[in-house]
Amino acid sequence: MNYQTKQENFWATDFGNEYPSRNEGEVLISTNVAIFSKILKNCPSVNSFAELGCNIGLNLVALNRINKNYKLRGYEINAKAAQEAKNQNVAEIINTTVAGPLDSSVKFDLTISKGVLIHINPEKLAEVYQNLFNLSNRYILVYEYYNPTPMAIEYRGHEDVLFKRDFAGELIDKFNLKLINYGFNYNREKYFPNDDGTWFLLEK
Repeated sequence: MNYQTKQENFWATDFGNEYPSRNEGEVLISTNVAIFSKILKNCPSVNSFAELGCNIGLNLVALNRINKNYKLRGYEINAKAAQEAKNQNVAEIINTTVAGPLDSSVKFDLTISKGVLIHINPEKLAEVYQNLFNLSNRYILVYEYYNPTPMAIEYRGHEDVLFKRDFAGELIDKFNLKLINYGFNYNREKYFPNDDGTWFLLEK
């Protein structure tokens, strides 16, 4: 597959292959169950989810634990991670970049980006935003690092592969979305620690 950006190649190849070994485990799944359970209280009618950048599928596993009847789909650029996600046997997995057009003929109640927009080339964000919007029947969940203005920071010794900005605000402005709720997950949280991510639940 030919990718258009440095960031796509970065995650599709060796560094992306190594990422799952740093992010496996029952603790992370349990944390995700706690996080999603809190968020889903704001939209209890949802039954189907599409995650852009699902990696090995731990978020999808967490959603499946909340409700075995949820319809789940994940998109993942790294072939090795996509195969591991398929092996979880909880979701349909599509091995492709999310920084290009996706077929939106099938829509989902909630589309998700969790720790993915921060790794997208800023020039390709508009396409990923469009995918989040087009695949959604109603809700969009953004769980990323927040900064009021765009900035790039070093990531594990690499430059230009992690970006902070107001992703949710840009989605709200681009598609005239409604902010339903938001929250912050602190890395020192006693029972379910996670990285310092901020989540925003948006509605069409």
